[in-house]
Amino acid sequence: QVQLVESGGGLVQAGGSLRLYCAASGDTFSINAMGWYRQAPGKQRELVASINNGGSTNYADSVKGRFTISRDNAKNTVYLQMNSLKPEDTAVYYCSAWTPWGTVLAWGQGTQVTVSS
Repeated sequence: QVQLVESGGGLVQAGGSLRLYCAASGDTFSINAMGWYRQAPGKQRELVASINNGGSTNYADSVKGRFTISRDNAKNTVYLQMNSLKPEDTAVYYCSAWTPWGTVLAWGQGTQVTVSS
């Protein structure tokens, strides 16, 4: 089994920055990719960014140029650097990990990000 623990959320003013952390433990050898989803009130959960073992990244159009996902394989940790934050970025952010076939291995507990205008 894989366990994910997130940290780094909080309250920030529009234009500010936050950095999210997600540490994986357990059967980390089974992880091919990790990423961040977010869910705002009344909306569906959406994929924000992902990174695979090879370092290839993928971003939602709404965050391109503002968010950067990175990964420290030695520490089994994924980071999400969020710059130029907007009120519409307000959501609960969830870390996830999945296999090469796209099977979700685990979800983090979620961390709240609130951007005030």
